[in-house]
Amino acid sequence: MKKYPVALQLYSVRDFCEQDFEGTIKKVKDMGYDGVEFAGTYGRDAKALAEYCKSIGIVPISAHVAYAELMSNVPAVVKYYAEIGVKYIAIPYLAEDDRPCKKNYDELLKNIKVISAECKKYGIELAYHNHDFEFEVVDGVYALDKLYTDLTPDELKTELDLCWVNVGGENPSTYILKYSDRAPIVHFKDFAGKANGKMYALIGVDDDADTSEKTDSPFEFRPVGKGYQKFPEILESVKKCNTEWIVVEQDQTSMGLSSLECAEESIKYLNTINK
Repeated sequence: MKKYPVALQLYSVRDFCEQDFEGTIKKVKDMGYDGVEFAGTYGRDAKALAEYCKSIGIVPISAHVAYAELMSNVPAVVKYYAEIGVKYIAIPYLAEDDRPCKKNYDELLKNIKVISAECKKYGIELAYHNHDFEFEVVDGVYALDKLYTDLTPDELKTELDLCWVNVGGENPSTYILKYSDRAPIVHFKDFAGKANGKMYALIGVDDDADTSEKTDSPFEFRPVGKGYQKFPEILESVKKCNTEWIVVEQDQTSMGLSSLECAEESIKYLNTINK
């Protein structure tokens, strides 16, 4: 059986990263993670960060880089992450006007092709990280499926976030097989409770949204293995894909644990099934 290397998306522990970036990466390594996925680098020099990761034995496998940041200077931004040593750059989110069938969508497609071509100069693959809004139906299909139809697997890989796939109404174990040939990195994320339609305040996208809607079981992100997701089943599906890395992400803490404690719970659980 294949044992996948596991990275932590550092957004999960951003509160600690803000205080001690390198020290937090070391703690993540000491927990047993094989790699990290960046969500910002706090102004660090690329080569110095690459050297630090090498010195402690952790792989800087990927980075979430905002579409706007990439477009600010495609060659310079891609080169920066190439110097860190990432193998993947994932666009983490799209503003509404950039989404499939919206007013800037055609421009987005052209720009993604440019970004992807620049990434390939360094052996980097470009991917897209979904939320649940991509499961809106446009032109008779999910917006996410349209995006992946309008771009080739060579131009854009998936970074399927399996929590948001579930919240969007699909079975993660089944849906990932649709992209078995373009799923090199997969986000393992767990949750409990019921989505209330005001999700994005939970991840800081809409600060004005009210997340206090009363439900019997309010939505919350959970450490992997502590929520609703059926990860043994999901892992069996992942084995049928071209997946190379699992990336753990937890957008907000829960269960009275700190973000680092949540990350530790996740890797402890994965070690029981990923072997």
